[in-house]
Amino acid sequence: MPSHGSLTKAGKVRSQTPKISPRPKRNLVPRIRNRREYWIRQRKAQGLPVPTVVPPSSVPRKSKATA
Repeated sequence: MPSHGSLTKAGKVRSQTPKISPRPKRNLVPRIRNRREYWIRQRKAQGLPVPTVVPPSSVPRKSKATA
């Protein structure tokens, strides 16, 4: 039974396509944004001050991207 193309050509187009780096994301991931907003709401409800600097637990870790 013949195949629909030789396996020696498999992946030819994908390997020839130039790699384009993705655009940087501007907004936080919704899960992290919701957690941060929840934390701020809880502080306000308790009458505690809300610092302008967000606590480290709600800040996403920055991974070192290699270019």
